[in-house]
Amino acid sequence: MFDWFHDKEDTLTEFQNSEAAFAHACTLHYPLLLNARIPALVVGEGRRGAEGEHWYRLRLACQEGVLDIWGPTLPEAPGHPEVGDLVAFRIVRFATELPEDASLIGYIESRLEPVLNSRKGWRIALSFRSDNLKPELHL
Repeated sequence: MFDWFHDKEDTLTEFQNSEAAFAHACTLHYPLLLNARIPALVVGEGRRGAEGEHWYRLRLACQEGVLDIWGPTLPEAPGHPEVGDLVAFRIVRFATELPEDASLIGYIESRLEPVLNSRKGWRIALSFRSDNLKPELHL
């Protein structure tokens, strides 16, 4: 009766590579919400922006299956992903006035390891957040 008071154990699921991890992430149906971190696979590299950001073609794992978008790193990011990496895309804004492939405004927050923790989510390998990014204030 009181089993729900006990801590549940974390189970780790390790995948062979980023593609296998992304295929599994597609089955988890991530909702596209504000401030959500959505697993994505980097499928192509684009241009370098005027402020120093790197643009990448991403394949997001979402409720509808897969969504292809362009996403940048932050201008002062300490690193950037490579094609084939599993990354976390952070949604900052929905721009409904733009076409569907450009309607998600956000940035690539981190590179993920192909390891899924049942309670904590994907393991972060490297953060691409710059040091001058102010923390969010939630009241």
